[in-house]
Order: sequence, then structure tokens, then C-alpha cells
Amino acid sequence: MTDTVLELPGYRAGTWVLDPSHSEVTFSVRHMMISKVRGNFGVKSATIVAGENPLDAQITASVDVASVDTKDEGRDGHLRSADFFDVENHPTMDFVSTGVRRVGDTLLVDGDLTIRGVSKPVTFEVEFGGFGSDPWGNYKAGATAKTVINREDFGLVWNAALESGGVLVGKDVTIELDLQGSIQAD
Repeated sequence: MTDTVLELPGYRAGTWVLDPSHSEVTFSVRHMMISKVRGNFGVKSATIVAGENPLDAQITASVDVASVDTKDEGRDGHLRSADFFDVENHPTMDFVSTGVRRVGDTLLVDGDLTIRGVSKPVTFEVEFGGFGSDPWGNYKAGATAKTVINREDFGLVWNAALESGGVLVGKDVTIELDLQGSIQAD
């Protein structure tokens, strides 16, 4: 059953902006079919316009794709190239929400994710962390979110066959967000 109203203790309607120093976008993908490569991106911006009902929130976010970091400069350079993200022509990865819903105890954010100029619908499963004031009087919120995409759906199709069978890079990419934001003063 989908709920139509969400109660969150401490919730405040308004415009929330991301705190990039306390937020992270990470990913993982199978490598050689035997392990996972993990990496992260720098968050460029994110805004949540939150109405009286949290389920009416509108979310936009942008990630700096050139900031990709997998702890391997050669691999990062390849990921920035036209074989993968093509950062020269597509410098950001963008998300625009199309809806927020709660199904049972699960909070879901639906939206359109654009990578390399290709937009596809995705759903993030959200774990809400809560609200609180920091020592400087800023009112903050925190959450984590996770989704799995097929990278080939977004035109990220480069791969290499392995002599032992299989391919170098898996299709499924897990994207995880650890987010903290603050409400803007009126």
C-alpha cells in the first residue's frame, strides 16, 4: 500500500540545499566478474523544495562527472574519456525527481537520471537519518539513498572480453548517496 502523507518528526517545509562537505556519491561495479571496483564523485549541487507534506518534495541534483575517483589515475582517465562518461561533452550527471512515495516502511524517490545525455527513470530507496541543529544554528537533515542501474542503458557500453570468459566490467552499477543538507532561511 502506498501512503499519501508522510509524518517525519522535526520536518520543516522549505528549500533545503546540500552540504557537499558532509555528502558523498559513491558507486560500485563488478570487475573481471570476481570483485568490485568502488569509486566516488563530487556533488556539484542538490536542492530539495519541500512542501508541507514531505511526499510532495521536488529534488534536483547534479554531480561533477570529471571528479570520478576510483583510486587509480589510469582508470579514472579512461572513465572520463569518450569510452565511458565523455566528460568533455557531458560534464555532469543529473537527477530530477518525479515523485516521492512510501510503500510500507520503505521511502522511495522516483526520478529521471541523465548520464552521458541519456535520461532514464530510476528509483532510489531512501533511509532517512533525521533532523538536528548544528553548533552554529543551522538546521540539518540527513539521509542515505541507493539504486542499481544498468550502465548500458545510459550508453556506457565499453567493455573487454576476458580470456577466461566473461567481461572486464559488469553491467549493473550500484549508486549510493550519503547526504546532509540544511534548510535555507527565508
